[in-house]
Amino acid sequence: KQVVYLAGGFKNDWQERVVSCSDNFTWINPKKKEYRNDGRICMNVSEYGTWDLHYIRQSDIVFVYVERDNASCIGLSVEAGYAKGLGKTVILVLEPNHETIKDTYLSFITQVADIVFNDLKSGINYLKSFVI
Repeated sequence: KQVVYLAGGFKNDWQERVVSCSDNFTWINPKKKEYRNDGRICMNVSEYGTWDLHYIRQSDIVFVYVERDNASCIGLSVEAGYAKGLGKTVILVLEPNHETIKDTYLSFITQVADIVFNDLKSGINYLKSFVI
């Protein structure tokens, strides 16, 4: 199974929507890294970064979702750039009309993506084409 790392915000259930698309991938969902044995584990920025970059190295595909209400997009931008630098396949979903960052600024992240979609459904449908 190919390993897919999910990069993006934690405000809604988009990760669950992506994971439900196929049982033929191994999923790395950073949203779940804070919880072990039903208890919350708080991490500082250094611990988060180390965890994220470690698991990006273990992945084959990095699925990046830039929701229009993601306040900063800094973390996912670092993850996408790091993944591309490692030669990983980067699938980017960049929703238009971002609420806090001008779309022209956010478009820079497309430079590290192999392919770009503007809605989650299209990105998920494309990801499914990687099932072997």
